[in-house]
Amino acid sequence: MSRNDEIATRLEEFADLLDAKGVEYKPQAYRRAAENIRDYPGAVEGLAADGADAVGEIEGVGDAISSKVVEYFETGEIAELAELRADLPVDMEALTAVEGVGPKSVGKLYEALEITTLDELEAAAEAGEIQTVSGFGAKTEQNILDNIDFAREAHARTLLGEARPYGERVESYMADVEGVEKYALGGSLRRWRATIGDVDVLVGSEAAEAVVAAFTDWPDVDRVIEAGETKASVMAGGVRVDLRVVVPEEFGAALQYFTGSKDHNVAVRNRAIERDLKVNEYGVFDVSGVEDDDQRAGERLAGATEEGVYEALGMTWMPPELRENRGEVEAAVDDDLPDLLEEDEIRGDLHTHTEWSDGGNTVAEMVAGAAEFGHDYIAISDHATGPGMVGGVGVPDEELWEQLEEVRSVAEDADIDVFTGVEANIGEDGAISVADDLLAELDVVVASPHAALDGDGTDRLVAAAEHPDVNVIGHPTGRYLNRRPGLDVDVERLADVAAANGTALEVNASPARLDLSGSGVKQAIEAGATIVIDTDAHSPGNFAQIRYGVHTARRGWAETADVLNARDADGVREFLDE
Repeated sequence: MSRNDEIATRLEEFADLLDAKGVEYKPQAYRRAAENIRDYPGAVEGLAADGADAVGEIEGVGDAISSKVVEYFETGEIAELAELRADLPVDMEALTAVEGVGPKSVGKLYEALEITTLDELEAAAEAGEIQTVSGFGAKTEQNILDNIDFAREAHARTLLGEARPYGERVESYMADVEGVEKYALGGSLRRWRATIGDVDVLVGSEAAEAVVAAFTDWPDVDRVIEAGETKASVMAGGVRVDLRVVVPEEFGAALQYFTGSKDHNVAVRNRAIERDLKVNEYGVFDVSGVEDDDQRAGERLAGATEEGVYEALGMTWMPPELRENRGEVEAAVDDDLPDLLEEDEIRGDLHTHTEWSDGGNTVAEMVAGAAEFGHDYIAISDHATGPGMVGGVGVPDEELWEQLEEVRSVAEDADIDVFTGVEANIGEDGAISVADDLLAELDVVVASPHAALDGDGTDRLVAAAEHPDVNVIGHPTGRYLNRRPGLDVDVERLADVAAANGTALEVNASPARLDLSGSGVKQAIEAGATIVIDTDAHSPGNFAQIRYGVHTARRGWAETADVLNARDADGVREFLDE
């Protein structure tokens, strides 16, 4: 976690606690400041060294907040935040992981029942106590009970977007440690899974003890959990990071083994057995005629590199994202693996927001940000009105007409192509929340579900995909990782309809969504649907999140031709006009 992220997280906690105490207006100011600090391209710590006035140069960071930023970097804490924590000693992150429980609910439940943890919340719900609190009822209480297990499981896992930066930071740190010959991330993080249990780092070195010592001295370490001769585990910013050191000649085998997935490794191991071979974290061994159970018994055929491991098994090396036992082993044997989409092939973003709805920037600023990021085009697609919009931020049709003119005006002087658009809501009956005459006037219509996100949502999404003016089904399940599971969707059926109607299915690249998932992408592509990868950006800094969507699509075997916004602007127009 960068120090910008670090202080932004503290400000977001500040906002949640203020919200829980019923404070008006301030929470939104703190969240806006946190978002802008997180997106700030420079080091906020450096600004803080120059005083509150320098920090105040960041948009949305007023005098009171800038003073707290300086205080944090000077002392390591914010006194007022510590007081709020003492007044409201709750596990805010865990409690708000329960669907329907926000900071204000946490505050009410603490005041009425002194609930501070998930276990206490569950006990109170089971005892029927929650429905006695003002603003809660029997239905809300049951909903909390129904979602406790999901919240508990989710709370134990970290979002890819939070864990990946830590992995890359420790990877960069280990690269400069004396004695490190090889290094790589492993586990679900290397496979770009949407959530991860911990960060796995593998190092090849002949100086294991020195490498372990250097790892535990990593400046980001908050606490050393354990440290041995070849392994160590630490906590860094709330994320567990595990190190394993192996000798360089076994690095490739260890990397293959510790990358997983378990199902992939079982399939690989079975292939080895069929060929009188053994594959494990130490290498590939010919064990024909060998009865010794030692892990390194037999003639060693490979192990220094991953490529060598797979080659020894008669397979082509495959990108980590594919290793889920979804046919990749067979494809590797037949040398028929997909030519996966690359990050730098994405040409634009068709789902973005501005201050017209819940974004933090103007139309012109978002367009300029997209150009600076390197995009060739952008669509401005602010939220329309409809159920499920947080804070009632949807833009009414009459104002969308006004915005359309502004977007067209900005487009005239822009360095990139700019599409007019909207993110309309898909009602429970599949109805689109924007008038047909306005939809017909816009270049890009993203239709997304935002409310009633339980049960089977296939029919409503199919109805939206069949609408003649809908171009994209946005975040199709509506899931919010670690918060709610979203709709059940028959992706194959939806994809069939989308393909027939020229409607793209979105991979929403926001680390909180990654929706469609990798498995959903694979189903959609096999059914012939077109995929589009969007960031759902609410500020220019969000454009960088596109990589999470790309790797999610790669987990679904997506190739360049499958992805709408891997095409140039004319190619996108051709798709939209079909």
